[in-house]
Parts: sequence; C-alpha cells; structure tokens
Amino acid sequence: MKPKVTIGMCVKNAETTIKEAIESILNQDFPQELMELIIVDGNSTDKTLSILMSCLKKANIKTSIFYENEGLGKARQIVVENAKGDYIVWVDGDVILSKNFVWKQVEFMEQNPKVGIAKGKLPLKMLKNTLATLEMLSRPSMVTAINKSWNPHSKALGTAGSIYRLKAIEHVGGFDKNLRGYCEDWDAEIRVQKAGWLLARTDAEYLDYERCGLTWKDLWKRYWLRGYYTHYFLHKNPGLIRHYRAFPPAALVAGILHAQKLFKILRKTIVFLLPLQYVFKSAAWYTGFITSHLHRYEPKT
Repeated sequence: MKPKVTIGMCVKNAETTIKEAIESILNQDFPQELMELIIVDGNSTDKTLSILMSCLKKANIKTSIFYENEGLGKARQIVVENAKGDYIVWVDGDVILSKNFVWKQVEFMEQNPKVGIAKGKLPLKMLKNTLATLEMLSRPSMVTAINKSWNPHSKALGTAGSIYRLKAIEHVGGFDKNLRGYCEDWDAEIRVQKAGWLLARTDAEYLDYERCGLTWKDLWKRYWLRGYYTHYFLHKNPGLIRHYRAFPPAALVAGILHAQKLFKILRKTIVFLLPLQYVFKSAAWYTGFITSHLHRYEPKT
C-alpha cells in the first residue's frame, strides 16, 4: 500500500528529546500503514541512534535511515528524493506532535490543493523552564498568532511542524544542498511561493520540546549560528531582510510591544522579560552575521 504521508526527521545529537519525538509520531491517530518514516542522521555522536532503534523495534511504520554530514539542505533533500507519500510532515528531534497532528495537516492539504506548505501552531502555555517559555512565546509563529497578521514575504514558516506537498517541493527542485545551516527552509518556501503555490498556517498543535531545557548559552549559540548562515542565504536572496528591524534597539521595542499584548492574554509577569531576551538574541544574531563576513570557515553545528 502506498504511504499517504512521509514523516521527515533530520536529527543530530538529540538523545535528550528524541524518544518523546518518536513516540509522538508512533502515537498518531493516523493509520501507520499510510505513513512512512525517513530519518536522516547528521553523524550523531551521542545515543540518538540507539534510542531511535529501541523505539522503532515494535513499530509498524515503515522506516528508512540515511546518514549525511553536509548540512541541513542536503539532509532535507535526501528526504524529498526518497519520499513516497503525497506529503512530507517535518518533525525535528526535539518536536512533540499532538495526537491528531498528522490527520489535521493532511485533511487541510486535501481540502486546499493550491497550498504547497502549511505550518502547525505552538500552544500558548507556560513551560517549566523560564527561558524556554520566553523562547516559545517569541517564536515567529507565536508573534503572528498574537498580532493576527502574517506577511509570507518577510516571515519564514520553518520546517518543524510543517507539512509539504511533495509535488510542490519537487516542482522547485527540492532544497538547496549548498545551504548547510539555517535558512534552507526559508529558501525553499520562497521558491515554492514563486512557483505559484500558497503558504498557510493551520491549528494543528505541536510542541518544540528542546526549549524546555534551554540555557542562555544554548540560546546564544543558536542565534549566532542563525546569523552566520543567514549571511550566505542573503547572497542568494539579497534584500530580503531589513537589518534595522533586527538591531538590538529595534529588538527592544519589538519585545516591549509583544510583551504588552501577551500580558493582556496571559496575565503572567514573565512576559516582561521578553525585551531582554529579544535584545540578547539580536546581539547573538549580529555577532554571527558579522563573523560570517570576516571569516571563511564553516562553524561546527
């Protein structure tokens, strides 16, 4: 029987979160015989693979495992080239899907044949870790939900929690293998949209679990790398980012405005730490971005 959905999982050193991610896939209310799982491991050096194997021993879902060490663009393209489903649902090693996530995403795509990519949503909730909560609340998808607006030309959906119509991503030649770090998904979205496909958001919920154990050091590294790799992305897509909007002073203002809107909804004083977090991430991003101009080496991810 031909699978309806391919679950694409690109992972590297995710031993602390991979078990919950896999279990959320296996516990979907979507028939397992209509799903396949394609895992691409970026040469993990921890217990990620052994945990994966243990979780999948008694699973009925067809699974294929590939290995690469050339970056996210290559990893995601491996999934695209081997997918047999009509759709690809992207699940990172730190993502937990709600039980009906796949069903709701597939149903949406079936009802909207012009949509090439659709993004699920994060729940508006407090996490155990303060920084993790702030990071979740500051994610683009959350900001969009609060502000009730979304400009697909300036906001990336991202792969985690998204469903891709295989026909749409194949239409544009798949992912750019030369984009080794962040922005490989944004690049794909731009080309999918230019080819005439629509981008959308749905109410299928997922949790970005990794941020439950987030530290300030983790956050700095994450956004330093974003800035570093965005430099190369902008060589291909010049003028896409208006830098003045991401300067620390502008980030401070954006954080204050977002915190005010969130407080009206949540009535939690923790949201007033968002301006500090916005500035911190902005500083990390620009440090990485400037470094990419000054050096030609590839940072370790």
